[in-house]
Amino acid sequence: MSTRLSVFGMGYVGCVSAACFAKEGHQVIGVDVNPTKVGIINGGHSPIVEEGIDELVGAMVGAGRLRATDSVTEAIEGSEVSLICVGTPSNKNGSLDLRYVERVSEQIGAVLAHKAAPHTVVIRSTVLPGTVEDLVVPALERSSGKRVADGEIHVCMNPEFLRESTSIKDFYDPPFTLIGGTSAEGVERVAALYAGIEAPLYRTDIKVAEMVKYICNCFHGLKVSFANEVGNVAKQLGVDSHQVMEIFCQDTKLNLSPYYLKPGFAFGGSCLPKDIRGAQFLARDLDVETPVLNSILPSNDRQVQLAAERILAKGNRRIGILGMSFKAGTDDLRESPMVTLIEHLIGRGMELAIYDRNVSKAQVMGANKEYIEGEIPHIWSLMRDDIDEVVAHGDTIVVAHKNREFEEALARTRPDQVIVDLVRIPFEGTADYDGLCW
Repeated sequence: MSTRLSVFGMGYVGCVSAACFAKEGHQVIGVDVNPTKVGIINGGHSPIVEEGIDELVGAMVGAGRLRATDSVTEAIEGSEVSLICVGTPSNKNGSLDLRYVERVSEQIGAVLAHKAAPHTVVIRSTVLPGTVEDLVVPALERSSGKRVADGEIHVCMNPEFLRESTSIKDFYDPPFTLIGGTSAEGVERVAALYAGIEAPLYRTDIKVAEMVKYICNCFHGLKVSFANEVGNVAKQLGVDSHQVMEIFCQDTKLNLSPYYLKPGFAFGGSCLPKDIRGAQFLARDLDVETPVLNSILPSNDRQVQLAAERILAKGNRRIGILGMSFKAGTDDLRESPMVTLIEHLIGRGMELAIYDRNVSKAQVMGANKEYIEGEIPHIWSLMRDDIDEVVAHGDTIVVAHKNREFEEALARTRPDQVIVDLVRIPFEGTADYDGLCW
């Protein structure tokens, strides 16, 4: 179904979006304050340099599905859905300059004040979480005299994932389409624009949509920097870094996968901390700076500190700990972040009881036994064999592992107890629940 669409900002994102949506059969009006850009588009050409865009703009203008104007009134009166694609450059302190987003929102709202039909306003510009709710919605309501909550204006966040030089291809082959909105009706209006695009469609909260765009870009930058640090170390060793990374990328079970990308508690064990320190030593020995690599362990330590702060903030001295090994399904206590956390809580005078079926006096042996007897005998005395005893002990209960036994035990908690969950375990009990970072 064809939609009458206006696109504000005929820069890179706006021009590509306008041309591609016109190709999808929608009637599109491009809007820009620069009359030169307006004239170029109406003349059948693109104001930006991008492979294939000049031909696409010319074809859509020739077909009568794309035109441009500098009149906000003309654009709003001639459309049902408006996309805001203006720039959001950085200020000197790293914050975003949102003057263009706010100005366009106010201009759109001023015209909507005299328009009876509900209108959908869509932010395509990259903005920080909270911008739509704290800046765009107030600007629209302030200038229109209408209320978003009443359904007079629908507001959505629909971030773009277009890379320069491959933007048209990216428009038609995105990783997914993401829409957050103030109303289901607005979200469905935007979703209809993508009816011809074969990609997963996610409907979500506005702040989630805003944040996904940001973390995608941050992760892309992280990957570039990580690969460059690998290359710099490999160069000094005489190793072919491209071959290293080509093989690295073949692992889609762990390396390039959702695995490990779950917000939660710190990592530990006998491998990751040791090998990260080893890689840091190698880089120092080669006199190669690796700021990304050097930030990993401090960030991991900070997650343990955050957990301790969250637990202590509950104000309870009696604490039950469910899980002590570095991860579920193992008895390995070497470099377990839970041991570090427990040590911290003991040092603050907390009264602890600990349960971990895999770490029991009857089963522990070898390196683990030596570690326990030599390094943490004081913690060993806090271990209990009965999970219900630990749950009953704790005014605050800390969950460190995901398993069915812990789920069942938490279902038996009391309303006066507090749960601090480090792993996002399913919870259906009556206690006060607090996730570490969710």
